[in-house]
Amino acid sequence: MSSPLWAVLPGSIDDPAAPSGGNRYDRVVLNLLSGAATPQDGRAVATRPVYEVAVDGSWPTPDAEAREALARALSDIPDNTDVLLDGLVACGVPEILGPHRKRLRLFVLVHLPLSDETGLSPADAAELRARERATLHMAATVIATSKAAAARLSDMHDLSRKNVKVVEPGVSPAEPAVPDKSGKRLLCVAAVTPRKGQDLLVRALEERLADLEWTCVLAGRVVTPVPHTSRNIHFAGALQGTALDHAYGKSDLFVLPSRNETYGMVVTEALARCLPVIATRVGGVPEALGEAPDGTPPGILIPPDDPSSLAAALRAWLTDADLRARLRTAAAARRATLPTWDDTARRLSEVLDR
Repeated sequence: MSSPLWAVLPGSIDDPAAPSGGNRYDRVVLNLLSGAATPQDGRAVATRPVYEVAVDGSWPTPDAEAREALARALSDIPDNTDVLLDGLVACGVPEILGPHRKRLRLFVLVHLPLSDETGLSPADAAELRARERATLHMAATVIATSKAAAARLSDMHDLSRKNVKVVEPGVSPAEPAVPDKSGKRLLCVAAVTPRKGQDLLVRALEERLADLEWTCVLAGRVVTPVPHTSRNIHFAGALQGTALDHAYGKSDLFVLPSRNETYGMVVTEALARCLPVIATRVGGVPEALGEAPDGTPPGILIPPDDPSSLAAALRAWLTDADLRARLRTAAAARRATLPTWDDTARRLSEVLDR
């Protein structure tokens, strides 16, 4: 068995009130590496002991107390140790990592470049970009969750491509959804923030599709409320476990109108249930959507920040039975080719062992 791995994580990693793709990725993969996996996610890889340090704070811009806690945590890690740091914690505080760059082997897992968050001022984005650049140049290896994200990090921060490795997320097995003939039940699963684009979806539905029959459930923690008037739109809040499974199982189409997305784990979660997808062509979403073995895409990709294109794609889905049948067939075929969490853990283990 390899030497121990220390993982430095945001304090919210296991908070059911704040689910996120990044937290889900961290938790499942670390469980697999340490041997604590659950059967629904995969078989334990158990390549090395894993010691977790979860640090509370308003990452990536922590207060003094959080900064001190992170500094203490890093100081307590023995010399010559492999340390996997979640980028949300690490990328904004290069001055805290600096004293440890030579005595620890640092791996930084970037779920989203800090400056790509929607709503930042130009000055704040530039500051976060500079801090992230300094952090990533200290890392032995930078880990990205898609080829698109790896290319963006390499280009943005002038990193050698050989030092940026792709470890794409897996997906847990799931029961196929039972489709309604009409295809009218729409689902979006994502924290309600400007970056995820729920405002675009609401606008498309209320302003351009009021003449059609549909319902839309938006599941996710509401960070930025989206005004709406239709009774057919329901913001369900954060859902997990059986409640989330139920939401997927009672849906016909998955919609993800994100303005930016490094991968889009919810896309593969939908495909695991044979749900076709309408999503924006941003970041790693095309990689997550993929193709059926015959080359047919299991969904429709549209430009970002474009409610007209979103409405047109939704209208096509709702009014064209042949299109629905084709996309459902492609989604079922794509389901069989999706990456597993076992694949993710093995790939991450390979990257760490190099």
